[in-house]
Amino acid sequence: MKVPFSPPRIDERTLEAVAGVLRSGWITTGPQVRHFEERLTEYTGCRATVCLNSASAGLELALRWFGLGPGDEVIVPAYTYAASANVVIHCGATPVFVDSGPDFNLDPEAVLRAITPRTKVVMPVDIGGWPCDYEALREVLNRPGVRDAFVPATEAQRGLGRILLLADAAHSFGAVYKGKRIGTQADLSVFSFHAVKNLTTAEGGAVCFHLPPPFDAQAEAARLRTKSLHGQSRDAFSKMNSPGWRYDILEPGYKCNMTDIQAAMGLVELERYDEQLEKRRRIMHRYDEAFAGDPRFTTPCWKDGDSHSSYHLYMLRLNNTSESQRDAVIASVFAREVAVNVHFVPLPMMTYYRNAGYDIKDYPGAYQSYACEISLPVYYDLSPEMQELVIASLMGALNEHGLQG
Repeated sequence: MKVPFSPPRIDERTLEAVAGVLRSGWITTGPQVRHFEERLTEYTGCRATVCLNSASAGLELALRWFGLGPGDEVIVPAYTYAASANVVIHCGATPVFVDSGPDFNLDPEAVLRAITPRTKVVMPVDIGGWPCDYEALREVLNRPGVRDAFVPATEAQRGLGRILLLADAAHSFGAVYKGKRIGTQADLSVFSFHAVKNLTTAEGGAVCFHLPPPFDAQAEAARLRTKSLHGQSRDAFSKMNSPGWRYDILEPGYKCNMTDIQAAMGLVELERYDEQLEKRRRIMHRYDEAFAGDPRFTTPCWKDGDSHSSYHLYMLRLNNTSESQRDAVIASVFAREVAVNVHFVPLPMMTYYRNAGYDIKDYPGAYQSYACEISLPVYYDLSPEMQELVIASLMGALNEHGLQG
């Protein structure tokens, strides 16, 4: 029996939904995308949603909407995937890395220490689907000394009057923070619907707007949507469904819209998403039963009071284990035909960022979490028999390398 790491859930309902779009003759951005955006707004409780071809595009467009450019700084966790920082580089701004806490997420106190008059955005990342401490982050950003030091340079920045809280929620669709679904805790929240995510559209993402007054969320979402289509004043669907063909280019935008084919997949997954979350929760509970109480392991936090994860990743830590020992254990697990992963190699360890002057020694929390972390398979079609094989394979690999309980 082979156990893959995270295959997407594709069944007859998904195939029929996609086939229906193909038969309709309209396959690019159209009615399915608009419906998906409406349903996402309802599900998250946010004020408006724009669907795009990726979460990376969503993060970059959000930064450009806010007017990021050279000389500006964006605070990003050192412990994240490259997309979080790469989009900052694309805008000509500077990523300022901060260390993470024991829950893998960025430390709000480290954020406070990293803020300068050049800071325009703080980008928390919900690693593995576990929500960051948004309440603490908002308290930091609204402190008089921090808010008064903010130097706005664009209309959007003047309207907000403080540092933007932009959530990289690529992992956390469906997670709950203090009783509310992720999507309303930050000014903007960006979700990913990549093939390995809980809810997939093959590729895809969404930006959820939850800006305070005086912003009109629908109007700001429309501006972002325009940026995603080359700055075009009317999209193809609206032109085809009205007598006027003429359009204008309002700005030199980008091309990163979602298609109706993708949205059709998303609508199927969203309709049954709570069922998906419950299955993933049960998988994590079984892992906890196997590993909790064993001194070799630190199990991840995925529920605390009225907050819970999206159950995207089960990020297990091997205690008192070096990076090389962890790598050897992973190799032995793979030899047993079980796929596991590591989330993530901290960005200061990556060649580009290392060459840019970042040093992992400045982020000991991030390195410590990374060096002993193993992500175990969690997905809808993971059977109980497959999960038991994952557990047995990991235990066997540990024993093979002398890491016995």
